[in-house]
Amino acid sequence: MLGLTRVNHIGLRVSDFEVSRDFYAKLGFKHIAGPSGPEPVAIVEHPCGININFILNAAKSEAQLQGRKATNVLMDIKVKHTGYTHVALEIEDAALVTRELADMGIPLSAEPMTHPTGTSLFIRDPDNNVIEFIEYKFIDKSYL
Repeated sequence: MLGLTRVNHIGLRVSDFEVSRDFYAKLGFKHIAGPSGPEPVAIVEHPCGININFILNAAKSEAQLQGRKATNVLMDIKVKHTGYTHVALEIEDAALVTRELADMGIPLSAEPMTHPTGTSLFIRDPDNNVIEFIEYKFIDKSYL
């Protein structure tokens, strides 16, 4: 469709609104609306314009009830299912973001990955959803 202009928001099903809100607040997202609606939705937004809708109807997994991380069925099991595996958020400085995450007590879920276009960092949110931070260094964006 030629009329598309941008991604409006990311819908993310979460098991605990307060825990998710507080985690994403560390990343700079501010709670701007909700929860509201029949399947309650709360909205957080980053100053750069990224908007996430927390869909508040996920049950806690057995692992979460026992104080462990839930398994991410799209990333952590051998059989690969269809679906969105992660969101990638563009950053300017991977080294700075690595330090900021460490200062906030948010561990990387893997070693930083260097690839032909730059560096990627990966973390997991409280529901074990994957977030990638990607610093582009070598990509030609002149076509944009």
